[in-house]
Amino acid sequence: METYKPNQRIEGVYDRGVSAKCLNGTFVGRTAEGVAAFRGIPFAAPPTGDLRWKEPVPVSPSEDVFEAYYNGPSPIQTELDSERASFYYQSEDCLYLNVWTADGYEGQYRAVMVFIHGGSYGWGGTADPLYHGHNFVKAHPEIVLVTIAYRTGITGFVDFSDVPGGEAYAASGNLGLLDQICALKYIRDNIRAFGGDPAKVTIFGESAGGGSVSLLPLIPAAKGLFCRVIAQSGSVALTYSRKECKAFTKLLLKETKAKRMEDLTAMTTEELKAVNEKINLYNNFPERDGIVIPEDLYSAYEKGEAQPVEMIIGTNADELRYWILDLGSFRRYRRMSRVMYEDTMSVIRREDRKRAEDFLKFQEKKGLKDKLWRVTEFYNELLFRLPATRQAQAHADHGNPVYMYYWKYPSSHSDLGACHAVELAYVFNNLEETIYTGEGVNKDLASCVQQMWADFAQTGDPSTPAIRWEPYTRASRNIMVLDDPPKLTADLNGTGRKLLYPLTEYRFNGGSTSFLPYIMKTAGKAAVFALGVGLPALVWALLRKIKK
Repeated sequence: METYKPNQRIEGVYDRGVSAKCLNGTFVGRTAEGVAAFRGIPFAAPPTGDLRWKEPVPVSPSEDVFEAYYNGPSPIQTELDSERASFYYQSEDCLYLNVWTADGYEGQYRAVMVFIHGGSYGWGGTADPLYHGHNFVKAHPEIVLVTIAYRTGITGFVDFSDVPGGEAYAASGNLGLLDQICALKYIRDNIRAFGGDPAKVTIFGESAGGGSVSLLPLIPAAKGLFCRVIAQSGSVALTYSRKECKAFTKLLLKETKAKRMEDLTAMTTEELKAVNEKINLYNNFPERDGIVIPEDLYSAYEKGEAQPVEMIIGTNADELRYWILDLGSFRRYRRMSRVMYEDTMSVIRREDRKRAEDFLKFQEKKGLKDKLWRVTEFYNELLFRLPATRQAQAHADHGNPVYMYYWKYPSSHSDLGACHAVELAYVFNNLEETIYTGEGVNKDLASCVQQMWADFAQTGDPSTPAIRWEPYTRASRNIMVLDDPPKLTADLNGTGRKLLYPLTEYRFNGGSTSFLPYIMKTAGKAAVFALGVGLPALVWALLRKIKK
């Protein structure tokens, strides 16, 4: 991880060959191996002082010249081993973006890909080396790659509607999403300076980022800011209801002893960081508030309310196995899985418990003799695969081109399989970042997937000269299995879909149920695991109990 340095104003001579004139100044980057990098460009006013917990404010015009050498700060968050941006300098002043573009960008109209990072909406940042864009653009100079930051956790997703004075903070439950829209508007207005085409923008993200790019098509303020979406291991399921969000607000008020919004806004940044260390475990997902996003997201897709964008959406074969790595033992993972399953069974109807039991029996017939792996597959379906399928199907039903994938190529780390986040190093061409992949990276698959993503960004069709990728529809159910070699398959995991699809009506997000208050009372002050790429709040709480 590099050391944070603030970009400085440049006085006098600068390298005009690696510069870009934007609304808020001229930014000077650095070039290496035919790729120009511009890092730490502010896309909004610092959300500090009177702007804390307020909607993002666009940048002001400037004729000054600035360095664009270093990443902006990460948003406030606790430090987690799997979220390396959490070890970077943190600040409330975190709304910055990075751009990588091939040399000779002036006057070009290249397709633009904008990445939104994951982190359970409470962690992450653009400084994570997994998201460094140099290698991707070096391999695909036809693409301008942008990574954007947004407020997470305590500064980005808090409902203040019940707090006296909170009426002035109506959108506070979804500030992180509004930050993303502000960044996209900045990109629309300034990307030409980097050789990008504002009419050809693809947004893509993983986990919470995949959830974000699934939500943005439903937000009126985002209309027209992008034409394509790639959602990796994330969907509209990763959201909370208003009721779920209020639990975090109560914790915040309890820890701060605040009575009114004035008490909260008067806190120093250091005080905010300190209280975040105590409660970051229970951060919110985006709030189905009926203000920024609809209260019923599946219904919104099914009514055709998403803007007409082309979409790639998919999941990994072994999403949940990611947490074996962080728990450090099968004993802990087995206990987590057992308690999760028992908790889920306690809140669903009898006929749906029967569906779940039939699904586990079907998995046993397929060869999964250990109930641990059968339950793992149950949650792969419930939290990832089925929500993605329902979203894809609804979007395709309204005539939008949709392409589904299923990442099957495994990590070389023992027992992780094709776990959550395993594809990130492949997509970004950062094959030396082996935190999830292990050393067994398949370079041919990496090249293929990058070509698919780049082709989609340029044309709306992820097919390559060697592989035809047919769209997903209710009738065809075409799914691209990303393995060695990739292959198109019809109605993959169809039995699981038919058995468990009705459970999508519960809007499971992994969030709190009646079991969570018990966990919060009994967990004690335990170590927080490095799980920040999408595990819902209930599982975080369970892990605290397991660790103890």
